[in-house]
Amino acid sequence: MSHLLGIDIGTSSTKAVLCDTAGAILATASSPHALLTPRPGWSEQEPEGWWRATVSAVRTVLEQSGLDAASILGVGLSGQMHGSVLLGAEALQSGGLNAPSLRPALLWNDQRTAPQCEWIERTVGGREALVRMVGNAALAGFTLPKLLWVREHEPEVWRRVASWCLPKDYVRLRLTGQLATDVGDAAGTLLLDVDRRRWSEEACATFGIDPSCLAPVLESCAPAGRISAWAHQETGLAEGTIVVCGSGDNQCGAVGAGVVEPGLVLAALGTSGVVYAHAEAPTRDLGASGAPAGRVHTMCAADGTAGTSGHWCLAGCTLSAAGSLQWLHDALFPDTSYERLLAEAGASPPGAAGLIFLPYLTGERCPHPDPSARGAFVGLTSRHTRGHLVRAVVEGVTLTMRQILEIVANVDVRASRIRLGGGGAKTAFWRQLQADVYDAPVELPNTEEGPAFGAALMGGVGAGVWPGVAEACRETLGVTEHREPEAKLAAFYAELLSQFGLAYPALREQFAALSRFDA
Repeated sequence: MSHLLGIDIGTSSTKAVLCDTAGAILATASSPHALLTPRPGWSEQEPEGWWRATVSAVRTVLEQSGLDAASILGVGLSGQMHGSVLLGAEALQSGGLNAPSLRPALLWNDQRTAPQCEWIERTVGGREALVRMVGNAALAGFTLPKLLWVREHEPEVWRRVASWCLPKDYVRLRLTGQLATDVGDAAGTLLLDVDRRRWSEEACATFGIDPSCLAPVLESCAPAGRISAWAHQETGLAEGTIVVCGSGDNQCGAVGAGVVEPGLVLAALGTSGVVYAHAEAPTRDLGASGAPAGRVHTMCAADGTAGTSGHWCLAGCTLSAAGSLQWLHDALFPDTSYERLLAEAGASPPGAAGLIFLPYLTGERCPHPDPSARGAFVGLTSRHTRGHLVRAVVEGVTLTMRQILEIVANVDVRASRIRLGGGGAKTAFWRQLQADVYDAPVELPNTEEGPAFGAALMGGVGAGVWPGVAEACRETLGVTEHREPEAKLAAFYAELLSQFGLAYPALREQFAALSRFDA
C-alpha cells in the first residue's frame, strides 16, 4: 500500500504523521525545540533546531511503522506562520546541506515590532488602505514588521540577506535544496497580492523590500522539490520523493479537519483560539460601525495545485483560549484535574450566576486588536464557587469565538456547520457549549492530528493520489459526533453575548492605563 508523510513545524515541537492513502494513521512522533526569549516580549528560535527536530521525528515514524520509505509517495509541510528566517547567499547555494540563518528567526508571537506596524499603516495611508492592498492589518506577529525591525536595528545583518522565508520553507529547503513559499504563508507576510495570489509589486515598492529577495510563491499542493541525496542520508526518506509546498498551520489544520468547502468553518480551541472559514472569493474585513479594519485575516486557502488556483479563507485568532483555562488551573487550582474542574463547570448554571470572564490574558488580536487588553472577571460575588469561575472562563472563551464568527459572517462568509478542534473539543460539556453559543451544528472530525495530517493529504494531492484536497478529505475524513444547539440555551447565550460585548469597551481605557504598572 502507498503512504504519505506530513510534517508540522510548531512553536514547541515538530510533529511527523505517517498515514496510508485511506487516511489511517500508522505512526506519529514529536521532537521538541527550544524557544529563545532574549528580552521581555521577544520570541525567537534557531531554524537549525527545526531541522534537527524534523530529522528526529521522521526517523522515529519510519522506525515505528517499519515501512519501506520508498512506499511514501509524497511529503507535505505545515508550520507556524509569520516567522522570519533570514538567509545569506551561502544558504541558497548549498543545496540544503548547509543553510545557516543569519540570525535567530523572529516568531509569530514576538511583540517587539509595534513601531514598525505603526509606520507601515501610516506609510500606506491607514489600516483600511493596507487591508485593501494586502488583505490584512499590520500586526506585530506578521512577517513584514519583523523584516523592517531587522533592517532598522541590525543593518549589518540586513545587508547580508539574499532571501528570506517562513519556518516550514526552511525545512523544505533542507529536504530538497529548493527555496519556495506558498500562497497561504505568503499572505501572512503583508507582501502578497492576495487576490492575484502573487507577490505585490505595490507593497514591495511602498515598503522598500527588494523583490529579488522573495522566494518563488507556489500553490500549496504544488510539488516544490524532491528529497535530495543528502536529505535521504539524514532522514531516511527515499531520494526523489515529492515534497509539496505546504502551508501555514491554520490552513493545513483546516485541510486536516475537512474544512475545504463553502459553509464549513473550523473552530479550534488550543492555547489560542482560531476561527477559520473557507471562502470562494477574497473578501475583506474593512470594519463596520466604527470597528477597526482587519480584525479577521484574508488569506489564501491550501487547496491550490500545480495546475489549479486555490480558494481563500478568513481567519481570526483570540490569543488566550484554552490558555485561559490553563492559567486558571495553574494559578488557582493546580492540584485539581482539568476533568474535575470541567465537571464542576458543567454542573454550574449557564451564565455562571451572573459572572463573565474576559479572556484577554496576553492582550488580544481578535475581536479586539489591542495589546493592552487584560483579562477580567466581571460580576464576581461572594456566592460564586470554583465551578462558577471555571464556567465563566469557558463561556468567556466561547463567547469570544462567537464574536469572531459574527465578524466573519459580516464579511459575508457564513457557516452552516462548524468542525471542532483543539482542547475545547475533548469534553462533551465544552462541545455542547460551543453548539449552544455558536447557535450552529458542530461536528467532531475522526482525527485529532490536525495540521500534520492535513499536510500529509496535501502531499498526496501533489503526488497525484487525488486531484484536489476536497476529494482527499471526502475519501479519508469522517465525523464521529454531530451536535445541534439547544434552542433555549442558544437564545440565552445570544442575550448573554450582548452583555459580554459591552464589557471590553467599558474597560478599554482602564486596561491601557493599567498597562503602565506592569513594570
